[in-house]
This record gives sequence, structure tokens and C-alpha cells, in this order.
Amino acid sequence: MYTNSAYLNNSLLDFVDKSQPLVIGSCGTYHLFTKERLPTYRPKGRLDYQLLYIASGQAHFYFEKDKETIVTAGHMVIYCPKEMQKYVYYNTDQTEVYWVHFTGSDVRKILQKYNILEQKHVIYSGTSLEYTRLFKQMIYELQLCQAGYKELLSMLLETIFILLHRQSLKDKIPKNRYLESEMELATQYFNENYNTDISIEDYASSRGMSISWFIRSYKHYTNITPMQYILSLRITNAQLLLETTNYSISEISAIVGYDNPLYFSRIFHKQHGISPRQYRNNILAEQEGI
Repeated sequence: MYTNSAYLNNSLLDFVDKSQPLVIGSCGTYHLFTKERLPTYRPKGRLDYQLLYIASGQAHFYFEKDKETIVTAGHMVIYCPKEMQKYVYYNTDQTEVYWVHFTGSDVRKILQKYNILEQKHVIYSGTSLEYTRLFKQMIYELQLCQAGYKELLSMLLETIFILLHRQSLKDKIPKNRYLESEMELATQYFNENYNTDISIEDYASSRGMSISWFIRSYKHYTNITPMQYILSLRITNAQLLLETTNYSISEISAIVGYDNPLYFSRIFHKQHGISPRQYRNNILAEQEGI
């Protein structure tokens, strides 16, 4: 299991802080590989709020007693203070989740401003590297505690709220059930085969769709093109391998679907502004400095 987390003042205890409008108490990420399951059960909840982002795989939540709700990638879950929390991650689901706990004097007002609480527990977010980037930057800021980090943490979290609000406004547009079903099938196919040589034209043809209609419809559904989504899967998984394994750049390149390591490095650099090797070195430097 890969985990990376950070806690305000290095304290694992939840707390209420009304001194600022929005205060981040802790944040982190989990990605299950070999650990069979990771359960969480807080019958009395926590004193603060919690937001979880399912970046890949799925997670099993129990909002009502023993009634299971499976939350898939591309969704977030929010818990309010003192609300029972029960959920489980399984390695067979290849769950990757990011989380943040927060408090503050204006939290409820901020959440209402972005209509977050109206959506109850499960919020559709869509899968995007931007969410991953924002959560990772929160972890980084809370670990290093550089000048102005508390203010920056609040800004990063509020950026996530803004993106969720934008998505909720799009969700109010009447849905085409056929389109929704087809795009979900396509997303599932991409998730299962992202590291192979996927032909978007062949996939569209196999579903009886023209390539132009499929690309246009997929972008309408997810806000990105099919190839951009596949790229996000490849780069996200490459990041994880760089962070958690000793595989060479060439091996990682092949694992995520690139036969040419130099091409993979160019794509990675274009996405992150640094090479895969430098990305790994930065992660190792951060870990050694903690």
C-alpha cells in the first residue's frame, strides 16, 4: 500500500478551529496494492469535515447502517462533523483515494456557496489530473509548512470546491441516457486498457458510432477528449510507479503503454514541466526531508 499524508502541527487528533474561515487539519492519499483491505469506522464521526476523492478504482461506503454504496472513480464523498463514517477500500478494486480534513468559522457558508452540501454525500466530479494535482500540492504544502502555507492550503481546497460547483451546474443540463451509458462504457474500457495501443476510431466503430461524433460526445460528457483521458490515466499511473517502485524509466514507460522511453519522457515533461527522473528525485528529496 502506498500512503502519503500530512497533519497540521503533526497532530493526528481532529479539532475545531474557528480562528480562520477555512483551516486544513490534515490531508493525504492511499493506494492499495498488496494490503487486502483498509477499513475505516468512526461511529461518532469526527469534529471536522472530510472530503474524499476517488481517483481510480472504487470504494465501499455505508452511509445508512449496513447499506452499501459503491463509489467509483470520478466521485467525491463529503462528511460533516459528528456524522458516522464507515467505508472500506479493497486491493482488488485498485483503489486510489485522496482526502482532506478541514474546519473553520465559515466552512458551512463556503460549502453552501458552492452547493456542495446540496449533493449530500456523493458528488460527481469527473476524473481529472487537476484534482490529483491540487490534492498532492496540499499534501506537499502541509508537509513543508513554508511561509503562507495555511492561506495557500485554503485556496487550494476552495479551488476544488469551485471545480465541483462548475461540474454540478453542468449536471443540471437534461441528460441523454444513451449518451451517458455509452460514455461510461468507454471510460470503463479506457481504464481497463489504457496501457495498450487503443484505437479511438476502432472503438467508436465497434459501438456503431462515427469517430467525430464519439470524440465530440465524450468531450461533452467528461470535458476532455478520449485521448486526453487515456493520457491522464497513463501519466497518473506513471507518477504512482515513480513514487512507489524502483522500476527504471524504461520499465515504467512500457508498463503504462509507451514503447519508446524517450517519447514517454517528452510527454511526461510536457505535463509536469520536469522529466520522470527529476520527478522521482523530487519525491525522494521530499521524503528524506520529512
